[in-house]
Amino acid sequence: MRTARFVLDPAFTVGEVDPRLFGSFVEHLGRCVYTGVFEPGHPSADAEGLRTDVLDLVRELGVTAVRYPGGNFVSGYAWEDSVGPAEERPRRLDPAWRSTETNRFGLAEFIGFVRRIGPGAEPMMAVNLGTRGVAEALALQEYANHPFGTARSDLRIAHGDKDPFGIRLWCLGNEMDGPWQTGHKTAEEYGRLAAETARAMRQIEPGLELVACGSSGQGMATFAAWEATVLEHTYDLVDHISLHAYYEETDGDRDSFLASAVDMESFIENVVATCDHVGARLKSPKRISLSFDEWNVWYQRRPNPHPVEDWQEAPRLLEDVYTVTDAVVLGSLLIALLRHADRVAVACLAQLVNVIAPIMTEPGGPAWRQTTFHPFAQTSRYGRGYVLDVRVDSPAYTTGRYGEADLLHATAVRAEDGSVTVFAVNRSRTEALPLEVALGRTGLTRVVGHSALADADPDAVNSRDDPERVTPHPVEGTTLRDGTLGAVLEPLSWNMIRLA
Repeated sequence: MRTARFVLDPAFTVGEVDPRLFGSFVEHLGRCVYTGVFEPGHPSADAEGLRTDVLDLVRELGVTAVRYPGGNFVSGYAWEDSVGPAEERPRRLDPAWRSTETNRFGLAEFIGFVRRIGPGAEPMMAVNLGTRGVAEALALQEYANHPFGTARSDLRIAHGDKDPFGIRLWCLGNEMDGPWQTGHKTAEEYGRLAAETARAMRQIEPGLELVACGSSGQGMATFAAWEATVLEHTYDLVDHISLHAYYEETDGDRDSFLASAVDMESFIENVVATCDHVGARLKSPKRISLSFDEWNVWYQRRPNPHPVEDWQEAPRLLEDVYTVTDAVVLGSLLIALLRHADRVAVACLAQLVNVIAPIMTEPGGPAWRQTTFHPFAQTSRYGRGYVLDVRVDSPAYTTGRYGEADLLHATAVRAEDGSVTVFAVNRSRTEALPLEVALGRTGLTRVVGHSALADADPDAVNSRDDPERVTPHPVEGTTLRDGTLGAVLEPLSWNMIRLA
């Protein structure tokens, strides 16, 4: 195999990583909330019913922004149902997922969960612009954020929360371009409603960060035209526009699946081009950032192995079990996000627990890490700082879906102390990939460590009975000599190489 190469130079950077790039997503869907993050009576549950074993794993995962309460769920959500004494909250039908919502876990419980994660986490709240509108968004904002002295802020205090929730980051609806969305709208309809909502919310709190709904995927028939129309209405009123993308292996085409990040990078670049085109037309000096607030591997075409009936409480939905291959693809998607850190300000892995998630639980039982947990946790821990501009010279291979793709997908992040972490994926399923990195003026002199997530069985998984079957392992033989890093990347592998 020909050696893959790239050069690192601290003078050439993409941009600084916003910590919120390592966000996640909690939706009232399946068992994400109930028996996921929240299970009163569980041996690990605290006084508020939060599973502390899950909290420990969420902290280890390194989650920052947490998006809530949806997702498709939010377009039928009445926030008033989720506050006040839990025993008095109404049970409601959730049309998005054909489930029954008890509202036992509500707004205050969510804020408590985010606060328990720690100081690096913040809430990202979505408002319902499907079946509701400006008035309801303002009412939720007043309840959540106003200190005291109004009917809704005083109601929050009466419910036991003296301090405001301080939610700064808000999504103006969810996937409003999708015909599946309750209250689906045209771009013109949504753009006007989003602008009206943003303007009203800023009249109360000018410093909020607001996210307008972009397309639900690059494959939507209205893609790019949707963004352009929405931004014509909202450009000066919002900070970010959203992107959503999910990837899966189809028809046994694993080579294309391994190159999924080719599509993600194209998606990002096309949305950036659309945003900047609108900004130029409006003659605005403002630059819109991206909120990639749903992304993951999701096997949407697979049948659900669990029996589910309509209107169940917390049914087992979308409980994908992830393989080594899935973890390598997820790591590549993280690389794609980092490579565009100059424009991607927020990103949310969907979702956090049980539902297409890095963390799994059993009711009354244990919690464990899926294979995909490890690339995310490593990147969140060591991927903070400035992304260096990496241009790879790599052997390539041919994919059915994306044409020719590099076998090497890589980026590097320089921390404040000058250390550098290289994140790299070898997409070859059969051959190791030699790698040389010229370190130039980085001042790097030693390899701290090289770990890889790879396995002789690319379909190996972690499970309740074998939760540590797949974990990153140390790689020997990685060297740094005469200003050049030398490494060998195992076939079908996710790699992290730390340099000091």
